[in-house]
Amino acid sequence: MSYLDFRKEFFQLGCFNINQVYAWQDSFDRNNLTRWIKKGLLIRLKQGYYSFPEYKNKSGFSYFIANRIYKPSYVSLHTALSYYGIIPEAVVQITSVTSLKTAVFNNDFGSYSYKTIKSNLMFAYDLIQQSDNIVIKFAKPEKALLDLIYLYPFYNTHQEMQALRLNEDFLQEDLDKNKMMEFADQFDNKALTKRMKLLFKTYAL
Repeated sequence: MSYLDFRKEFFQLGCFNINQVYAWQDSFDRNNLTRWIKKGLLIRLKQGYYSFPEYKNKSGFSYFIANRIYKPSYVSLHTALSYYGIIPEAVVQITSVTSLKTAVFNNDFGSYSYKTIKSNLMFAYDLIQQSDNIVIKFAKPEKALLDLIYLYPFYNTHQEMQALRLNEDFLQEDLDKNKMMEFADQFDNKALTKRMKLLFKTYAL
């Protein structure tokens, strides 16, 4: 098997899995992947998922990987809030929500954390075009905030809400309070609704 032939087939995908490889050539020798990884020609993302080192410097690609290596999922929580400028911290770990079990993966592109929510709560995300064929599922700002206070119930006091240090200009000018309340209704969770109202009160929304 020629690496150049393999690269020609899969490079444009950016991220691919072993099932796609076998669909291309059912007699493919998986030992090729191990050899190419050792040579630095491929990067292993998790069991059965791979990419190419050239993508390490591609804008937004680490988010794309987050969507691809654990599906269904979308980027949310601290990563989405940082992306929108709602929280001041730069987030090292890429955080997502999923209807699968909680998981963490580490690879050359970064650290990936997935928190579990019910499948009916996997909604309110945008498809953000980054470049070329890279489209990323990103929680809407209102949903990212709800996911956060739903999955981290210790945000239940004014002090904890203040500790988030949310961007008050964003909250006042860009956050859609009505949309957030509509999203919260779909959770059908009284404790979450209470925490959302506490957030509104803390930041005078």
